[in-house]
Amino acid sequence: MSIDTTTVPERDLLRPLRYLWRVPLLLLHILLGILLCSLILSWNQHVVMQNGKEPFAHRMIRWWSTQLLRVFGMRSVRFGEPLADPVLFVANHTSWIDIELLHSQRAACFVAKAEIAQWPLVGWMAATGGTIFHRRGSNHSLSTVMQVMVERLRGGRSVAVFPEGGTGYHGVLKVFHARIFQAALDAEVAVQPVALRFARDGRRVLDAGFREDESFVHNIVRLLGEAPVDAEVHFLAPVPASPDARRRMAELSRERIGAALEDTAPENASQGQRRP
Repeated sequence: MSIDTTTVPERDLLRPLRYLWRVPLLLLHILLGILLCSLILSWNQHVVMQNGKEPFAHRMIRWWSTQLLRVFGMRSVRFGEPLADPVLFVANHTSWIDIELLHSQRAACFVAKAEIAQWPLVGWMAATGGTIFHRRGSNHSLSTVMQVMVERLRGGRSVAVFPEGGTGYHGVLKVFHARIFQAALDAEVAVQPVALRFARDGRRVLDAGFREDESFVHNIVRLLGEAPVDAEVHFLAPVPASPDARRRMAELSRERIGAALEDTAPENASQGQRRP
């Protein structure tokens, strides 16, 4: 197994040139996102998939997210097939880009930290897209979030969560919190693990997400200058429901995601691959 712990050569002469065209594209794409939220998503927040057919608003979310990844030099590549709505997606977490990466394949309601709701523009766009905000460390907030998750799932919307409870660094997959899986049990929907992986020339890239002590703004600035990478979304086998063993559901999800993150076999990389 080979892992690329750096994203670019030590002297990347093309980095300044990437900023010249990516920064204007990012500003234009943000403007398109504002129009999308104002004219489409704000009026279609409760639309759901019917008979496996994806609503127009959800397709627009996928399109916008896919193009945002392209602005950052990331090509979204799907492995496997996502289950039809509603489903609880559980994924590994390295940065804000994970939300857009999963959104490039399926428009789901994400559970995110409450601080994001206060961020200028970003918070409004996230709320318009159906984000469920959680105040970390608050049991009351978690109970409320769980109720909203169950309501969304029973209403036909998929929900996506990061069971690690925060971002990881250096490719380390942290312990998955089991309580979040109760929402799927209460709503009687499937749980599908999703591995989010970044690679360049077939080698895993570990610092495409946050670095330790790196801020949101610094991360955006750094990624805007990075060389192109493949942003992989691996939809894995659903986890069997275990009403009396949420911990086992969490552990099995973590095991499957961990295996997908480390698996670089060419035969696996060619199966179920889709490029939007």
